[in-house]
Amino acid sequence: MTERQLTAFADEHAWTIPFDTSPRHLADAGDARHVTHGLAAAGWTHTPSDPLSPKIVLHSPDHHYSLRFDPHSFAWWELKAEPTDTAAGWYAHFGQLVPAELLASVTDALTAPPPAKDPDPRQTVASAGWLLDDRGVSRSPDGMCRVEQCAPGRTGLPDWRVVAHEHGYGSPDGAWIWSAWFDSRTPVHLVNTFVTALADTTPLQRGSGRTSHYSATQEPSPLTPQQVVDAHATRLHTLRAQARAQRRRPATTPPAPPTRTATPLRR
Repeated sequence: MTERQLTAFADEHAWTIPFDTSPRHLADAGDARHVTHGLAAAGWTHTPSDPLSPKIVLHSPDHHYSLRFDPHSFAWWELKAEPTDTAAGWYAHFGQLVPAELLASVTDALTAPPPAKDPDPRQTVASAGWLLDDRGVSRSPDGMCRVEQCAPGRTGLPDWRVVAHEHGYGSPDGAWIWSAWFDSRTPVHLVNTFVTALADTTPLQRGSGRTSHYSATQEPSPLTPQQVVDAHATRLHTLRAQARAQRRRPATTPPAPPTRTATPLRR
């Protein structure tokens, strides 16, 4: 990541008056550089491609992880982990309007050690006031976002799906606004990281009118444009230091993924 790229980010946001935007699942996608700058600070590299192509592929320093951005794909973002001798590979998809801060919470977590015990994403959103219905689906207080486990696929374990959607007006759900899909082999702590950021009631900063749905609320933010830029720079500094510390850790053999019992939804 070059100084020119950081300057371009600062120059653009210096002219954007930030508005506190809530709830998070109805904020628009935001600035994708929240994701790509974070990965660059953690040592990820860009794979050269056609300079006129909108596709972007980034690889972690050990080439175990990759993130692909392709606006022509059904899922704009694909995060992928290659299989190893001791663990299966996995992937996660994120749609066009997934807020960049939510995706970045997952990619940031890749540079930190995993927790000793897998959390339960449903308990995480329940603690934030989300409601669990009789089908095992967790729903946001406004009813426009849900977290669920889908029926088992080829792995015999259920995938995780998060969907922001219109109100159903008589039907269970309306049209999708965006979706995120986690393969059943995705480490559960990464799913939990995503839903933790999703259910956080702290507003996201967006320009006026930059929402993915008219029912989102926007209020003038107490932050100045310069404070938004400074927060971005501080985050990059933290990620850079965290990634360096992680690379200095002695190599260890990752534990085998725990066996989980599939819990398909009742229709």
